[in-house]
Amino acid sequence: MTRPHLPPARLTELVDALVEQGWYLGEHFLPEALHAPLLAELETMASREALDAAGVGRGREHHLRRDIRGDAIRWLDRESLAQRRYLEAMGELQKALNQALFLGLFEYEAHFAQYPPGAFYRRHLDSFRGRANRVISTVGYLNPDWPADGEGEMVIFDEHDPDRELTRVRPEAGTFVCFLSDRVPHEVLPTRYPRASIAGWFRRNASLGGLVDPSH
Repeated sequence: MTRPHLPPARLTELVDALVEQGWYLGEHFLPEALHAPLLAELETMASREALDAAGVGRGREHHLRRDIRGDAIRWLDRESLAQRRYLEAMGELQKALNQALFLGLFEYEAHFAQYPPGAFYRRHLDSFRGRANRVISTVGYLNPDWPADGEGEMVIFDEHDPDRELTRVRPEAGTFVCFLSDRVPHEVLPTRYPRASIAGWFRRNASLGGLVDPSH
């Protein structure tokens, strides 16, 4: 398997969009050589019941809330070639972000996410100002030929007017979304079909309460 690379022109396009509006939407951003093996791996995990119900909150506040989110997840652990290739591609993006924007990103974490029919994720931010060790959020979509009636779009809202929709992202394989974790409200609308993606976060080393890079 030849290592797929992210085209430099698309990386520049992404960086410019983050600077101008705080978010980026790129169709056909992820090559099939990246997203197709990941979908196969996720479907195998689901068939073996190897996914975990996703929760909300951190640490002791972490708990299941099906009225808020209904996806099942599995963290990427580099055990498969497909995962390593995806994480290498995100490493290319991390380098581009650090070189262009001096963000000091030092780590990337990501998990598979599968939404069964009817599942959703209510509007939220991925991080909070003042505790923003998660700096840049990413979502890579894995479903090829997403049906026109599939729904399940991710909605991005205006940070200054939370009721104003900026865009709706159709969860089509190869589409990639990137946004500022503590500034861009977003939600996942109920899906009519199984919906597959990889959610990830670039993190900055931060301290809180005397702890370096506190757990979350």
